[in-house]
Amino acid sequence: MRGPSPAGRGRGKRAGFERAWGEGSMAGRALLRLCPLLLRQDRRGSAYEGFVTAQGRDFHIRILLPSDFQLKNARIQCSWQLKRLLHGYRQILKQRLQHCSDLVSFMEELKTILEVALKNTEDLHTPPPPEYYSHLIRDIETLGWNKIVYVDTGLSSVKLKAEDSRGRQHLITLKLNAKSSLIDIYSQFLAALESLKEFWDAMDEIDEKTWVLEPENPTRSATMRRIAIGNNVSINLEVDPRHPAMLPECFFLGADHVVNPLKIKLNNNMHLWNPEVHLLQNLKEVLEIEFPSRVVLEKSDFSMDCGICYAYRLDGTVPDQVCDDPRCGQPFHQACLYEWLQSLPSSRQSFNVIFGECPYCNKVRKYFRKRIFEQNTALEDRKISPTLFPSLSMTRKLKVGQTNFCGRFYACFSSGIEI
Repeated sequence: MRGPSPAGRGRGKRAGFERAWGEGSMAGRALLRLCPLLLRQDRRGSAYEGFVTAQGRDFHIRILLPSDFQLKNARIQCSWQLKRLLHGYRQILKQRLQHCSDLVSFMEELKTILEVALKNTEDLHTPPPPEYYSHLIRDIETLGWNKIVYVDTGLSSVKLKAEDSRGRQHLITLKLNAKSSLIDIYSQFLAALESLKEFWDAMDEIDEKTWVLEPENPTRSATMRRIAIGNNVSINLEVDPRHPAMLPECFFLGADHVVNPLKIKLNNNMHLWNPEVHLLQNLKEVLEIEFPSRVVLEKSDFSMDCGICYAYRLDGTVPDQVCDDPRCGQPFHQACLYEWLQSLPSSRQSFNVIFGECPYCNKVRKYFRKRIFEQNTALEDRKISPTLFPSLSMTRKLKVGQTNFCGRFYACFSSGIEI
């Protein structure tokens, strides 16, 4: 006698889960009593959304169970407030997901952990002793009131300005506590500025001597520059702030018949890169080119509008896809071109390449490479409220004595968790 098929066994398992977790079941009633604001979103019982309550406060949460309904493989999304509260309990929550037998027991564990997290947070917000304020005022007087840009009324946050050895102005925003030493943090900040001096020198030279297409108004934290090489041809650089003299990540944008020779030169001349020479001079020698002069040409000479939306800047991006036909060379926004090719019945897709006709000179059939996964992800993200369900990726942790690449210090930095 033959047993049930895999599909039949799957349907039976789902049916059993629905009977066990239906609103009228014992487990369903237990979950309703524990979390009355957490409701089932589908008939299968694979999605729950609502609020978890602790100490009179409600926190938005969403629980997604896999097709096999195994709790250990569940995905949990939550509001940024809840994510911030639980950032120090990430490993504990993962363990509870692995070992809890059902959703009710996990929600009990989650509420217990949340109660502890709320209590610890309240302890952190106890007012500092009076000595804290006197020490802070003394530190500010030592630094000089001319370095103060802003101080909040509670003296818990202060913004200072500093100048590096090249005369560049920088700001530091500090979240203070009773153990903070304003003098020590400011000294560390100045040291970090000096360590990034060569990086900012290289980026300033690029900004002054080339036509930077993106970002339009680069900040000190920006490590990327898209530099114009010619009409509809540019190079995208990603510079390592810790090693600005080394060969950066390079990505060429433009038609293949123009870009391919540049790629060949880069590969053949890579061994000529000299860390003792400035970044821009190295690029000129390796690529065997001269970047367009700011004296002779204007930025508008490189700013051609998209052939689909007839605009240059769209949602902060500029046209970065170019028709490969030398007789055309029309640029397009990546998003515009993707939507156009998707709408054509004659277009076809193979992995990350879409084959279709150029919207501008549709006489010639050609292909356009497109990051399909990234575009589809971006379109899906538009359907989900970022306020209710933000990304659950870990945020880089910064402590006192560390700095990110923009040279700004943080005395306290909250990072998220991924359950």
